[in-house]
Amino acid sequence: MKKPFVSLLAAGATVLLAAGCSTYDKGPYLPQGAKTPAYESNEPVVLLDPGVQHSVTFTGVQDRKLEDGRLEVIVHLRNRENRRIEVQANCVFKDANGFSTGDETPFQQVILTENGTEDVRFVSMNNLAKKYTLRVRQAR
Repeated sequence: MKKPFVSLLAAGATVLLAAGCSTYDKGPYLPQGAKTPAYESNEPVVLLDPGVQHSVTFTGVQDRKLEDGRLEVIVHLRNRENRRIEVQANCVFKDANGFSTGDETPFQQVILTENGTEDVRFVSMNNLAKKYTLRVRQAR
């Protein structure tokens, strides 16, 4: 009675050992590509969700250096719908290489009237900013 049990136990251990060896991770691996393009690295204005993408566009962006070296950015947001909507906008200031300087504004509430345009102004906290990305999302 003991002999079949020991044989069965040995066979089970062999199966588990073989299964464990077949799943050995042979890394390293290359990073996976994103399914969407890196818009925040390339575009001045990024719409963060589908509702905003349908309802909002921008008609222009102006930027200028202030006397103390800080960067001022003004974006003209336009409501594409025939109803009043509320969105939030913020700005991530970046260095000349496109990396964040750690200067990111809080999201501002923006109320867009029917087919109206509103200007939203952002100013960097220091003189390191050379580029920027403006982000717009639905109001929470």
